[in-house]
Amino acid sequence: MTRLLHLNAFLMNTGHHEASWRLPESDPYAHVDLAHYVRLARTAERGTFDSLFLADGPQLWSNLAQRPAGALEPLTLLTALATATEHIGLIATASTSYNSPYNLARRFASLDIVSGGRAGWNIVTTAGAEAARNFGLDAEPAHAERYARAAEFLDVAFKLWDSWEDDAVVADKAAGVWGDDGKIHPPRHRGAYFSVAGALNVPRSPQGYPLLVQAGSSDDGKAFAARYAEAVFTAQQTLAGAQDFYADLKSRTAAAGRNPEHVKVLPGIVPVLGSTEAEARAAEQVLEDHIVHTHGVDRLENLLRLAPGTLELDAPLPGDLPPESAIEGAKSRYTLVVELARSERLTVRQLIARLGGGRGHLTVAGTPEQIADRIETWFTQGAADGFNIMPPVLPSGLEAFVEHVVPILRARGLLRTAYGPERTLRERYGLPRPANQYLTPAFA
Repeated sequence: MTRLLHLNAFLMNTGHHEASWRLPESDPYAHVDLAHYVRLARTAERGTFDSLFLADGPQLWSNLAQRPAGALEPLTLLTALATATEHIGLIATASTSYNSPYNLARRFASLDIVSGGRAGWNIVTTAGAEAARNFGLDAEPAHAERYARAAEFLDVAFKLWDSWEDDAVVADKAAGVWGDDGKIHPPRHRGAYFSVAGALNVPRSPQGYPLLVQAGSSDDGKAFAARYAEAVFTAQQTLAGAQDFYADLKSRTAAAGRNPEHVKVLPGIVPVLGSTEAEARAAEQVLEDHIVHTHGVDRLENLLRLAPGTLELDAPLPGDLPPESAIEGAKSRYTLVVELARSERLTVRQLIARLGGGRGHLTVAGTPEQIADRIETWFTQGAADGFNIMPPVLPSGLEAFVEHVVPILRARGLLRTAYGPERTLRERYGLPRPANQYLTPAFA
C-alpha cells in the first residue's frame, strides 16, 4: 500500500505568529468566533487533512497586551465543529494533571459518538506554576510525578472506555429489556492517584478509544509516547535532528512491545508562502516587523526560568543557563531553544524573531514548490510520517497551503486526492480498533 502523508491542521486563533493579530486582514476577536473555526475546519477538510488540533491549558496564557488571550474550551468547540464537517478528525488537548479520569473519559467518548468516530486526545501533563495555583497547589508537581500520574490516568481511562461491551444495549422492546447488566464492567480501580469505582455513563464509542496523541520530547515524554501514543507532535529544527527523534521513538515503541507503525511522528512546520521566495521572505519580514520585543523578552525569560530584566536584546543568551535536568516543565522545548540560540549564535532579538512564528517549530519561507520539497524530503528520508501544519496567519495561511501546496503534494502521490472509505480517525491512521480488555483471555 502506498504510504501517504498524515496532515494535521494546528489551529490557533489568528495564526501561530505572535504578531498575526496586528495585520490588517486579521480579526482580533477571532479566538472566540465559532464561524472563524468553522471556516478553518472546512478549509482543512477541503485539503483532505487527517485532522485538526486545538491546544489548551488551564491557565491564562501570556499577558493580554501580547496577543489574543484565552480560548474556547476545545472539547466544546470541537463538538460544534463535528456538526459542520464530515470527515476530518477532531483532536483536543486535555491535561492529566488537572482533570479527573471519569469526567474526561466521558467527554471524549461523547465527542467520539457525536462525530461518528473522529475524536482524538492530545495528552498533556501541564507544566507551569500558573496552572498549579489555579487548582489549589503552590507549585507544579515534579516532572516525573506528572508522568506517573498521567500513566495511571490513561490506565483508568482505558478501563472506563471498556466498561461497556459493544453489545451491552439489547433494546428488546417485547421483553422489556433495554440492556444487559452482565456486559457492564465497573473498573473498581484503586491506585496511587485515583480511585474510580463505577462504569462510565456513556456507551463504548465508535473508535473504542479516541486517537491518542502526545507532544512531549523529554525522556519521560518519549517513554510515555512509546507506551501509549498513536501520533506524536514534535518540534525539530533540522533534518538530522528529526531523523534522530524519529528513529529513537520508533525504537522505543518496539521495545515497549508495540508496532512502530502504530505511532505516527508529525513535526510542526510553519509555512510562510509566496509566489516567489523573495515574496515569502517579504511576508516573513512583515510579521517580524510587527513583533513587540518587550513581550518576546518576557516570554523568553519565563521559558528559560530567568529573573525579569536578565536578557539584553542585542546580546546572546547568558552562558550560565541551567541544564535540562534542572527544569521541571517544558524540558524539551527549553533545550531546543537554548541549542538553537547557541548553534546559530543568535542574539536575543534574533532568537525572538526565530521563535515568533512557531515557538521553536520549523519555519520555512518559500514558494509552494519549496514548501512541498521540504515536506517530501522529511517524509521520504525517515524524519516524519506527516506534519502538524501551523499557518503563521489564519485564515489566509491555511487557505494558501490548501490552494497551492496540497495540489503539488497530490500530484507527487504523497497525499490523498479525496477521503477514502475509512469512517474513523483511527482507520485513517491505519490503526485497529482497540479490543475490550474485559473480553481478553488475560482478563478472563
